[in-house]
Amino acid sequence: MDHPFLNPYLDSVGAPSFQTGCNFATGGATILPANAGARNPFSFNIQVAQFARFKARVLQLLAEDKKLEKYLPSEDYFKQGLYMLDVGQNDLDGAFNSKTEDQVMAFIPTILSQFEAGIQRLYNEGARNFWIHNTGPLGCIARIIATFGTDSSKLDQVGCVRSHNSAANNFNLRLHDLCTNFQDQFPDVNVTYVDIFSVKLDLIANYSQYGFKEPLAACCGYGGPPLNFDNRVACGETKNLSGSTVSATPCNNTAEYVNWDGNHYTEALFGIEGEYATTLKYLGCI
Repeated sequence: MDHPFLNPYLDSVGAPSFQTGCNFATGGATILPANAGARNPFSFNIQVAQFARFKARVLQLLAEDKKLEKYLPSEDYFKQGLYMLDVGQNDLDGAFNSKTEDQVMAFIPTILSQFEAGIQRLYNEGARNFWIHNTGPLGCIARIIATFGTDSSKLDQVGCVRSHNSAANNFNLRLHDLCTNFQDQFPDVNVTYVDIFSVKLDLIANYSQYGFKEPLAACCGYGGPPLNFDNRVACGETKNLSGSTVSATPCNNTAEYVNWDGNHYTEALFGIEGEYATTLKYLGCI
């Protein structure tokens, strides 16, 4: 779309431009409020609070100095802007560390109630256009397969962990219902629900049709086939394992891999996924 990436809210020192928007997302964040043991303190409720602070501060600064208009969005932008949210995977991922599949399923409404409260607050702050990604096929990530898929009976025909993908599907069905109900409750809202799960699963299941050679293995990892992933050695690290020095290094051609480091996808996949987005933006509850 020929627009620059949005500058992050947490990098506000100096004079970054927020004229076209602001990024509040942080890696590893959850919908549920972070606790003392959380890897990331900036959960969704904190991000929404940061947005409210951002908006109030922007309007205050613009009232004091019109010259700041070249750095900050005008008041109209807050209503006209597109609020993009990609949610759910970190909550489900964390839940499986301490819960059974049935317990995770029962926990999903609690997660989504927090999400609903967050978008309700965004609405109260003037947001009217929402672009909401559902969560992807968690069970197809190399780290998840290495941890929960050692028993082949727990894998589906693609090689993904069945329980994690079932939970993701359950989450997505409920998220879609939430989007539909939110749209019905507020007729002046435009909610676009984007089925990221189906896009990514199709790219993994039919990887060769899209030019990939490895649908599940990590490009940057250690251990070799089938997953090239070892929890003890993260991408880029060199460690001593059982008296031997080993390194998790990148593959020669990232364009052949769907997965980058056992947790995240390669840029090659996101390039194809971006082409999907033009066809997906009209799906769901609008």
